[in-house]
Amino acid sequence: MDIHEKLRILSAAAKFDVSCSSSGGSRKSVPGGVGNSAPAGICHSFTSDGRCISLLKLLLTNYCVYDCAYCVNRSSNDTERAAFTPEEVADLAINFYRRNYIEGLFLSSAVFRTPDHTMELIIKTISILRNEYRFNGYIHVKAIPGADPRLIEQAGELADRMSVNIELPSSSSLKLLAPQKNRDNVLKPMSLINSRILSSKTEKSISGRSAPKFVPAGQSTQLIVGASPESDYSIMSLSESLYGRYRLKRVYYSAYVPVSNSPLLPSIRFSPLLREHRLYQADWLLRFYGFKAGEILSQRSPSLDLNFDPKTNWALNNLDFFPVEVNSASFRDLLRVPGIGMTSAKRIISARWVRSLDFAELKGLGVVVRRAQYFITCRGRYSGDVPFREADIRWRLSPKQDLNLRELEKNRHEQLSFLEPASRLLIGAAAATSLTGEF
Repeated sequence: MDIHEKLRILSAAAKFDVSCSSSGGSRKSVPGGVGNSAPAGICHSFTSDGRCISLLKLLLTNYCVYDCAYCVNRSSNDTERAAFTPEEVADLAINFYRRNYIEGLFLSSAVFRTPDHTMELIIKTISILRNEYRFNGYIHVKAIPGADPRLIEQAGELADRMSVNIELPSSSSLKLLAPQKNRDNVLKPMSLINSRILSSKTEKSISGRSAPKFVPAGQSTQLIVGASPESDYSIMSLSESLYGRYRLKRVYYSAYVPVSNSPLLPSIRFSPLLREHRLYQADWLLRFYGFKAGEILSQRSPSLDLNFDPKTNWALNNLDFFPVEVNSASFRDLLRVPGIGMTSAKRIISARWVRSLDFAELKGLGVVVRRAQYFITCRGRYSGDVPFREADIRWRLSPKQDLNLRELEKNRHEQLSFLEPASRLLIGAAAATSLTGEF
């Protein structure tokens, strides 16, 4: 098959793998080599739905021995198939880099023949890049569940980041939709990578090396959301556990896209991207804002509100915590205020050393006053344009305010719909949080 045809097929087949990132590496250029994986050396571009496209993103092959119901590359699916050789991928990557098309490589693969054989092909590919082409740019590869631990370690010595896709949130769903796979085969390499990263960091501190040798940019994973019945609460609890136990850099959430008419798979009733968007916002609260999964959701309230971002929804459900006085609140308490992000909270703390702040100054510090005004006081004064009551604040912050304010004023107590199209709900400042994480 022509190399261009392979590229067309296998780059398209990789689009469902969203755990693609290019941050955290510090592998520097060396004399006679090419590339630099330092953060400033990696340029980021994003598609309209948030996918990173700055890396050459490929599957080594989409021939697969597994028949997972939710996967477009399942063995029973009638789709175009192709396979690269390791030499072809290495040649493509280095030539694309030299033409300034890319800054690194993201390489995954379906399971070809066996997990060990697939992992050997991936290792050979990145070994050619590192040793023959002396490429020091960013490389992110998938660890194939079920592969020999020694192969995982070999790949980790060459890659900047590795990821093992956990795929579904529970063992029961994995058994139902992907019976050839099991959870242990995912968690074992994840545990191995974590322990080797920790030992590499220890060796670095003892030896004084400039950077750890094993997977210096850490590891990540991916969950498919919506292919199985697990609640948002179950998903966020799992993510919290993965961050704590395996020190993952990131959990990625991929909205389920129907790829078969299997009776085991659900029908899509509302935009799956909206749920994915809310999960990413909740994930941001876990990683940076000091929230716990049990604060954001619970078994009694297991679903994220599609109308409000998780932080705003938490604030509305915990009004006894508010209003927060901007001039005296702790950094942690400021982060709980909708409209105050990490950056603006730090600016507030710094500015308070010089002067007492009022509402007029908050916008200049990066606070989204449009939301924050209902949950804060400045010098003891509340500035919200509705009474400090949940129903009034909830109505005022409704996303429908931006769509048809006059209609809402006529029907102030209208029941909000959970089935609004994502294109209408992800608007304005709410949509911006997909990229900035500030909310």
